[in-house]
Amino acid sequence: MNLSTNYLGLELKNPIIVGASNLVLDINTLKKLEDANASAIVYKSLFEEQIQLENLERFQIAEDYGTRHAEMASYLPHMNDSGPEEFLYKLRKAKESVGIPLIASLNAVYEESWVEYAQKIEQTGVDALELNFYSTPYEFDVMGKAIIQEQIDILEAIKKAVKLPIAVKLSPYYSNALYVINEMDKIGANGFVLFNRLFQPDIDIENEKHHFPYNLSSQEDNRLVLRFAGLLYNHIKANICSTTGILDGADVIKMVLAGADVVQIVSAIYQKGPKVITKMLEEVEAWMEKKSYNSLADFRGKLSKDSLNDMFTYKRAQYVDILMKSDEIFKKYPIA
Repeated sequence: MNLSTNYLGLELKNPIIVGASNLVLDINTLKKLEDANASAIVYKSLFEEQIQLENLERFQIAEDYGTRHAEMASYLPHMNDSGPEEFLYKLRKAKESVGIPLIASLNAVYEESWVEYAQKIEQTGVDALELNFYSTPYEFDVMGKAIIQEQIDILEAIKKAVKLPIAVKLSPYYSNALYVINEMDKIGANGFVLFNRLFQPDIDIENEKHHFPYNLSSQEDNRLVLRFAGLLYNHIKANICSTTGILDGADVIKMVLAGADVVQIVSAIYQKGPKVITKMLEEVEAWMEKKSYNSLADFRGKLSKDSLNDMFTYKRAQYVDILMKSDEIFKKYPIA
């Protein structure tokens, strides 16, 4: 079977990409993922906030010891602020260690640093760049329109500053994600990764404090992703990458049927190890053989919005349709 596909202008041998996570920080694990037949790997994000925190800690240490003696100008030697150099070094080493495409991931704060870091990442020789755009609401006086425009401006500035193909990884928390995607598509985003799975705090009621549990996805989480793949297929120039809740070969098939070009997986690897990639590809091939499909293109978008006569599937009316059949749930979950 021909599982090859195109993503961000890269010819990939199959549609399964390893998403950004701590998994990819170890060179040996990178090689295992490549051996398991991953088509590409997204390296863990460069976070500007992490660099800022490291600078703050260093400053506080210097201040704490800098006034131990009245005549002491400085207890510690001068040290420049930490920057992205360590990250860039590791990214370059990761790129040199694998033969499949390596995609960098960036999560910055200010437009100037978005552009600066993107330019430095490009110099490492990576094959593409993934931008993480999201906003965690905690201010009451910031309009959603301003947040969207800021993200669009950052994308446009980065597109002008680097030649790398650019994917945008978005959260689903927009009043109209289709509008945001369409506007970013117009200014040249090469792909969209849908959707970013954000870490949320939980509360430990015994100790009465916050904690951050592991955030692995489940298959139920992929339905929103599938919906947007089906809505976007044939409506944007950029590639569609589905992520979140993709745990087996059937999930990969669903996303391609809806219209996705590729998928990204992380939770499946944490749960089952790198060899899950091989198993998922075998499941896709077996299904394709059963259905007499020779390539992904033979069935990509077959169940997208544009390919269906059923007007309810991708609209709100679908909810009304479910309500009309609400008694069906009691057949599966009878009440004693």
